[in-house]
Amino acid sequence: MVAFAGFPSGRNTLVPVPEVFFSSVLPDIEDANELKITTYLFAVLNQKRGQPRCVSDRELQSDAVLRRAMRRRGDPRPPEEKLRLGLDLAVRRGTLLRVRVRVDGEVVAWYFFNTERNRRVVERLLHGELSPLRLLELEGTATEGSAPAIEVERPTIFALYEQNIALLVPLVAEQLADAAEQYPPEWIEEAFREAIEQNKRSWSYIRAILRRWETEGKGGKRHETGTRRRTSTAI
Repeated sequence: MVAFAGFPSGRNTLVPVPEVFFSSVLPDIEDANELKITTYLFAVLNQKRGQPRCVSDRELQSDAVLRRAMRRRGDPRPPEEKLRLGLDLAVRRGTLLRVRVRVDGEVVAWYFFNTERNRRVVERLLHGELSPLRLLELEGTATEGSAPAIEVERPTIFALYEQNIALLVPLVAEQLADAAEQYPPEWIEEAFREAIEQNKRSWSYIRAILRRWETEGKGGKRHETGTRRRTSTAI
């Protein structure tokens, strides 16, 4: 660990953080990735100009400071994977709102803090009252193909776990993130559904179903481990 030399003298730029974050959010955060991305977004979104204030996953992925912050000694996972996990946990907690947009064949996610104003913005986007082109304008990018369209978000593996099994803990969250990377989303949803129908509400049972399908095939189709391509929304 490199020792911090101390804050410089003189005037330093301050980042506003709502007091409710310290009283109602911070005490419940157990995952370091979620804590890092949430606190970093206070600085990122504070620097944004225009409305609504939001940031895309591809912008976060290219942020050198954030990528360095997501690295952790002894943890071999790439920064992108830990960033995905932290963002998913923050969305699940309700700290962040997420809107997915298909742009030139790629699905990109935009993140907002969960405020009353942003909830109205997200509702307008989802109901077609606000064009997703506005998000591209804020990001400073342009579409080269068809007009961008809102992508309906499927329930994440984290949401499926909490809705059907138990509250999420960091160790299980890491296993779920690995499974989301390894298996198609429709397999995951169906495996949860099968476990519920069999009244076997445990992650070990669901994981066994996925492994069986991976080995034996499912519906006459095989899925090669680790070949599922993730777009930038997968964070």
